[in-house]
Amino acid sequence: MEKEKILEINHMKISFCQYQKGMHQTELPVISDLNVTVRAGEMVAIVGSSGSGKSLLAHGILGILPYNASMKGGIQYCGEPLTEKKIRKLRGKEIVLVPQSTSYLDPLMKVGQQICKGKKDPEKKRKLDRIFEKYSLDKKVQEQYPFELSGGMTRRIMISTALIETPKLVIADEPTPGLDPKLARRAMEHFRQLAYMGAAVLIITHDLELALETADRIQVFYAGYTVEDAMAEDFAKEETLRHPYTKALWRAMPKNGFHYIDGVQPYARDRKQGCPFASRCEKCTDRCQEKEIPWRLAGNGYVRCIYDT
Repeated sequence: MEKEKILEINHMKISFCQYQKGMHQTELPVISDLNVTVRAGEMVAIVGSSGSGKSLLAHGILGILPYNASMKGGIQYCGEPLTEKKIRKLRGKEIVLVPQSTSYLDPLMKVGQQICKGKKDPEKKRKLDRIFEKYSLDKKVQEQYPFELSGGMTRRIMISTALIETPKLVIADEPTPGLDPKLARRAMEHFRQLAYMGAAVLIITHDLELALETADRIQVFYAGYTVEDAMAEDFAKEETLRHPYTKALWRAMPKNGFHYIDGVQPYARDRKQGCPFASRCEKCTDRCQEKEIPWRLAGNGYVRCIYDT
């Protein structure tokens, strides 16, 4: 039986309004076509280089984009449109964000109060004690302010904010930077446990190897597009991957030789028609640059490529 779709994003587009040469207004498209689905009990990892649109995806879902940003496309939550009114009601309760920036913590409030949202709930306090123990955090840290903590400690505390709730959807934006490898793996295992408990978990990360250890599926972003959706086991060998960029990521992993790929990801204003990876792809032909490449089913995943590479 197919599990319930908790989050479904179709053709998300995000652009920013900019002013040039006085009052001349232009639209800068940063995300052009993102498609993401996460089911109950599933852990999906979003990978891609910096600037591919990974973090903007999280902000778009949660309705916390900057004032000069506009978003198009459909976002469904549990089968219904995720409206602005609904996200305000669910954010921090059913839908939880573990943000990338540690500045999300209130510098004027003690850590324990922030995680428990100011409520004096004995059961939640006991749960917090157990979570801190898992992350090698002393109980006295709950009585400290964010500025008194190291970067690694702050990161662990931010992960605790998700674990203290019983959410339906967890979005973790780069949750492991600043953690040593052992703690990073432990953090990913705790997100995995949330999925086992029935939550839909969306992890945004640059660490493909770490994601492959715990995620069910991997979605690959490049220059504002989803270019591949593959099962984690498809990364066992290059031949089972479909998009040339995904294959390049596989070859760049240390265990696969750490092979470098020439070129750079195009900036938003420099993107041309067709496949965004065309300028770096050794299989590129004129067909790849003639028109937008459709998102299509390929085997047990999806790919944005005209070839089954």
